[in-house]
Amino acid sequence: MAPAEDDISIEEKRVYVGSAGRIDAYVAADVGVVRAAISGDKVGEFELALREPARDVAVLGRKGESDRLAIVTDRGLRVVALDDDPDALDSPGDLDSPGDLDSPVAVGVDRRAFLVADADGGIHRVTADATATRIGDVVDPRAIDGPLVAAADGIHRVVGPDGDDAGTGPGTPGADEPSVTAVGLDDARDVTGAGVPLAATADGLHWLGNGWMTALDGPAEAVAADGDGHAMAVVDGGLRVHAAGAAESEGDGWNEDTWRAADLPVEGDAVALGYGPGISVVVTAAGTLCVDAGDGWRHQMVGARDVAGVALAVVE
Repeated sequence: MAPAEDDISIEEKRVYVGSAGRIDAYVAADVGVVRAAISGDKVGEFELALREPARDVAVLGRKGESDRLAIVTDRGLRVVALDDDPDALDSPGDLDSPGDLDSPVAVGVDRRAFLVADADGGIHRVTADATATRIGDVVDPRAIDGPLVAAADGIHRVVGPDGDDAGTGPGTPGADEPSVTAVGLDDARDVTGAGVPLAATADGLHWLGNGWMTALDGPAEAVAADGDGHAMAVVDGGLRVHAAGAAESEGDGWNEDTWRAADLPVEGDAVALGYGPGISVVVTAAGTLCVDAGDGWRHQMVGARDVAGVALAVVE
């Protein structure tokens, strides 16, 4: 079993974070947004960065400019610039809450903008300066990743000049304006648009090949991927992991034989999954942040309950 991060002193964490580069994990939970510094597989300092219940989070990386963090709260969508100011989340200033976007429920990133779903099923494109444009509708949206939206009526894809118009999957590319089109399945709970699309639905985990193919049977609740063949999913209550080499060594690179069960070093349900450069991140419902940089899981309680999502930002 990997050693608990509780065994590492706060001072040691600060030294390590300061010398080995850093990724910040933003955990959305009932208490607000917890920001935790990660270096390799070690979790360093963490703090409650926003004291307001949060339903979802997403990070929009921007070369040469401050990254943007979008937070779904009961009061609306908050878009803030990420910098070294520890009070930035509580002081969003001019980037706070696009005025024409009510009751957001999920947020993701597609290319140069956020995609946000509202409680009425509206899908909005929100730019880095928090300007929102409604581009389509779905039924009961649950999650967004890349150009894909998971909803009660299946998986939908954003297509058009600022969406996915590469023609690599189902949909109608080439529209004059971004739009949303249904691309199959039913009762989708989560989706990932990095690399091979994966969808978690009520009856299983599916991957997009020649149409949607079943990877794992059983109710699937969450999925994440890094775009290079690594992926994680919560299926039938357990965490399953897909290794990058499996996609190359198997004829059907995402079928059941390419996934293995993974045991976290703590009790509790895995509810939020994410990838950063060289690391896998899992957060449990009880607020334990687990990190694997290739040598097994290490973990740290971050003081949050009812975790709803996690997003990673490269700091240095």
